[in-house]
Amino acid sequence: MIHHQGQNARIPKPRWLRRPLPAGPEYESVRRLLKRSRLHTVCQEAKCPNLWECFSQRTATFLIMGSFCTRNCRFCAVAHGPSGPPDPGEPARVAEAAQRLGLRYVVITSVTRDDLPDGGAGFFAETIKEIQQRMPDALVEVLVPDFQGNADALQTVMKARPDVLNHNLETVPRLYPLVRPQALYHRSLELLKLAREFDSTIPTKSGLMLGLGEFPREIEKTLEDLLVAGCSMLTLGQYLQPSKEHTQVERFIPPEEFDNWKETSHRKGFLQVASGPFVRSSYHAKDLYEGLRH
Repeated sequence: MIHHQGQNARIPKPRWLRRPLPAGPEYESVRRLLKRSRLHTVCQEAKCPNLWECFSQRTATFLIMGSFCTRNCRFCAVAHGPSGPPDPGEPARVAEAAQRLGLRYVVITSVTRDDLPDGGAGFFAETIKEIQQRMPDALVEVLVPDFQGNADALQTVMKARPDVLNHNLETVPRLYPLVRPQALYHRSLELLKLAREFDSTIPTKSGLMLGLGEFPREIEKTLEDLLVAGCSMLTLGQYLQPSKEHTQVERFIPPEEFDNWKETSHRKGFLQVASGPFVRSSYHAKDLYEGLRH
């Protein structure tokens, strides 16, 4: 049963979700570089629990087209509200920052921009192009919104030839009205299917948050749906409530249960799976991709 905000107190975090924050000069160096470059990261805007670890390892996931999302998903900490037009200089600044960080694998995501005719697809393509020109040996993964089902927008991104096309289902279909009220489960599935039809050489990836009240059989059915859509890479992580205004955590999944889901996912046919309490869409994304290629 899903609780509505304010109905119950938050469940205390278990021991496996407590860890020391790494400190050091690299974290501050990355933070300053991003601030000087006037760039956003999903690490910061979405309050990712891995922010300290990733910044300390000089890596980050770039968030393009501003920091305000046109949607207001009940699980996400990214700010909701109107945005101005995308900054035409941002793609070049992303590429420059990626080069300065020494990234060999660059992950790009965005706020959802339902206010733009193509949902920001052209901006994704331009950012990919800038990275490819400045860093021809780097790999690029894009985590895209659903583009409101616009197949032409998706094709714009695919033609720019990212190395991985990622789009998260986030949760099981029953929970969409509560967790993702402005999204449609089958629309997201169709996007992943279309991506494979447009270019079968580009692997597709998706992710789910666990702990929102989903049942095991619902998770299994969603995994099967993803495989039918041609998805070969999967991330499974623990949902963490960003604030009291967001959907509450129904359950904290023990690490051994995440291990079981990893085994189940491989058995069903996924080629690469990252599954654990702290796993997020772009967490150790390079390792997942390299595993696919070996």
